[in-house]
Amino acid sequence: MKFDYQNVGSGAGQKLIADEEVDFGASDAPMSNEAMDNASGKILHVPTVGGAAVIIFNLHGMKELRLDGPTLAAIYLGKITEWKNPAIAQQNPGIKLPDEEIAVVHRSDASGTSYIFTDFLSGVSPEWKQRVGRYVSVNWPTGVGLRGSDAIATYVKNTPGAIGFVELFYDSPESVNLCQH
Repeated sequence: MKFDYQNVGSGAGQKLIADEEVDFGASDAPMSNEAMDNASGKILHVPTVGGAAVIIFNLHGMKELRLDGPTLAAIYLGKITEWKNPAIAQQNPGIKLPDEEIAVVHRSDASGTSYIFTDFLSGVSPEWKQRVGRYVSVNWPTGVGLRGSDAIATYVKNTPGAIGFVELFYDSPESVNLCQH
């Protein structure tokens, strides 16, 4: 028996299994009923372990930042565009926030990490749930779309004022900071 690991996003992996190009796969996002109905063969979902997405940021000299769910939703909806916004300042008393724009980055490929993050945003923001929703690939209201966690982490590392999300267990560069809430 031969195993061949392919590091593809959840959307690509779901397509591979639906087209019967692979025998099994793993995804942080369940397949939709429509996708399962349209698959070439029978697909069996076996829940194992859920993944987690974390927020990463690049603010000069800052190692710690707190952002709650509604604030993250407002950032990803394009409603909060500056780091000095009162909603961010209120959650980070005593921290001097930079006077710069927030550079939002998100996944452009169909990914389980996007599913996890959009599911979270849908749970904390009725506007996000209604306007954008949750799935492996959504119509992001703002920001730069990049393919894969490597690209997200590199963008955040190299872009002052950037914010993005990656899988919790992704080995991100040292200069990228994890957000707390």
